[in-house]
Amino acid sequence: MPIYEYECTACAKVSSHVVMGSRRRPRLACPACGAARLKRVMSSFAVVASEASRLADFDTSRPRDDSFYRDSRNVGLWAKKRAKELGADLGSKFEETVEKARSGKLVKEMLSGEGRSGRRDE
Repeated sequence: MPIYEYECTACAKVSSHVVMGSRRRPRLACPACGAARLKRVMSSFAVVASEASRLADFDTSRPRDDSFYRDSRNVGLWAKKRAKELGADLGSKFEETVEKARSGKLVKEMLSGEGRSGRRDE
């Protein structure tokens, strides 16, 4: 069952519609204004980039907006790039910490009171 994107010619809202079968054209209406004149538009898509390509393309001097920091894949990216630029090896412990931060495990450990040893602090 393909899902297609349509733009309403009356109010310009874009909506998604499931189209079942290809023999007859479905009668679609805009969910926002009810108009029946919709035109099919290109659906948005995502591009998956590897960690290495994201690191290569990352510019440490450029300021970031809030949306950059909402993406967990960006945790540690600046530090990794700067270390690479400076020729420093941050080691496997740094990589492990970054992965914990990206997955949310680091925050859970901090909130539960676990120390570096993995035990609860008393």
